[in-house]
Amino acid sequence: HKLEGCTDEVNGAVVIPGENAVISISNDRSVRIWLLRDSGQFWPSICHYMSAAATSLSYTHTTRKLFIGLESGVVEEFTVARDYNRMDSVRVYHAHQARVTDTIYTSKTSWILSSGRDKYFHFHCANTGRRLGGYLCNAWCTSIAYDEESRYGFVGD
Repeated sequence: HKLEGCTDEVNGAVVIPGENAVISISNDRSVRIWLLRDSGQFWPSICHYMSAAATSLSYTHTTRKLFIGLESGVVEEFTVARDYNRMDSVRVYHAHQARVTDTIYTSKTSWILSSGRDKYFHFHCANTGRRLGGYLCNAWCTSIAYDEESRYGFVGD
């Protein structure tokens, strides 16, 4: 299948497990939730425009939590409706001073991990919104890998 409709570079996409649905983010500032229609084509059920280009995403299907990292350094948390026709803003995390390059939500600890071009890796509590800690790297942080079992995080820079 091909998803058509974004007017700029697509920065990320995730398939929603057990559903015929995809979430995509783009430089055109859009977050789209695409559903497979009876016609056999994917059409956006939601097209939400953010305040800046959407640069990273993390989605957890069991909780329907969606985290979007932005070019402006902000990470915004949403809850996606069960029918995928609405996404409600929950909280805004002012996590970075530059582009958010990766975002991971861990449901076991309710942490949101993020990395950015400001050379920082930060983690916040998704229950309270408080920043729990961070680490300054020597170069831009480009990616994160996290092992929930051991609680080890790895930052690419």
